Amino acid sequence: MAGSKIKQPQYSLESVAIFRDLSPHALERIKRLCSCRRYEPRDSIINHLDSSDEVFFLLTGTTRVTIRSADGKAVSFRELGPGSMFGEYAAIDGRARSANVEARTSCLVVSMPGSALRELLETEPKVAKSLLEHFVREIRELTTRVYEFSTLAVRYRIQAELLRLARLSAPEGKVARIVPAPTHAEIASRTSTHREAVTRELNRLAKMGILEQRNREFWIMDVNRLACLVDDASD
Repeated sequence: MAGSKIKQPQYSLESVAIFRDLSPHALERIKRLCSCRRYEPRDSIINHLDSSDEVFFLLTGTTRVTIRSADGKAVSFRELGPGSMFGEYAAIDGRARSANVEARTSCLVVSMPGSALRELLETEPKVAKSLLEHFVREIRELTTRVYEFSTLAVRYRIQAELLRLARLSAPEGKVARIVPAPTHAEIASRTSTHREAVTRELNRLAKMGILEQRNREFWIMDVNRLACLVDDASD
């Protein structure tokens, strides 16, 4: 695990979804079980098939989840934002890591031994309930992705991916700023298409006034309109 360990870091676990219903006393107790590290862009946090079992909580920044194919091509699945948890599968079942996770931006990440998480699930019912809700959300999202790959044309898969990224970035009103913007190749990987198709669709959305590309940023100028396009494709 890369990253620089932070001595006596000042941070709170209140932003982490599975801890939000806990008392300040419980949060302080959990914090004593954790360590905190700073990761810079492209730093590896988890390696695919690694045998470690820590669970990680993302306080600031964004991370990218990928698996490399046999020919070395990185297949990108998703991005995670502040408050997210990752590495929980290995912490629970003891099996090898299912994917790579790397920092996409500068990140502050808290880690906890898998044994500590398993103990928490037995002693803190609210954490166990939150984790169950987390897994339900994961299953629903995976179901949606399978549906998209099975039924939607390439254009609409690209729109759906942009909508996910826009919502991850916490839109202000109808506008969302995605920074840093994924490359066209990364979007292609996540939507099972090729870079040229992504470029065509992004240009089309720009002509419609929905998307603006500014250096390494995407600005979704009307998140609601983009959502309508995706909903219409799913009807």
